[in-house]
Amino acid sequence: MPSRSKKVLLLHGWGGSNFPHWQSWLAGELAKDYGNVSFLRFSNYDFPDFSTWKKELTAHLKDFRPDIVICHSVANTLWFHLCNTNTIEKVQKLYLVAPPSKKCDIVELESFFPLEMPKNAHANETILVTSTDDPYMSMDEAKELQDSLEVEMIVLQNAGHINADSGYGEWPWILEKVKEDMKND
Repeated sequence: MPSRSKKVLLLHGWGGSNFPHWQSWLAGELAKDYGNVSFLRFSNYDFPDFSTWKKELTAHLKDFRPDIVICHSVANTLWFHLCNTNTIEKVQKLYLVAPPSKKCDIVELESFFPLEMPKNAHANETILVTSTDDPYMSMDEAKELQDSLEVEMIVLQNAGHINADSGYGEWPWILEKVKEDMKND
């Protein structure tokens, strides 16, 4: 009996991840191969509200029940808050791409902070992906996050916030990794 297809959930950050962002591209690439992918669109993503996004994600996690979760930007912060509630189920693989500093002071994101870093990322395996010149998180903060979560960290050289503005539309590395994850048990 064939195993069920693994489910991939993409969670965007502030401003969404519309085309040509790598998350939009990745969702399309996974769907081309009949992958079971959900690219949750949060309400009012230009002026996000933490409590609204938390409700939307909590409901979607219960309905979709993903195996693989890929967070970008403030979606990482949202995930961390849910981890602290201990109400979410563990996923097989979690990608934390370009999380913002826990000292973030962007007015539009103030409802997401302050943030207490979780002790548990609620994943069997977690990969933190950061950049040497991310304007929203320093390398020292990324290392601190890696150490506190005890996870693998991939550091991209001069990749900015790892978004379309820094050249991350098509991102073959993440596609290859996720396809591998979808095959592995």
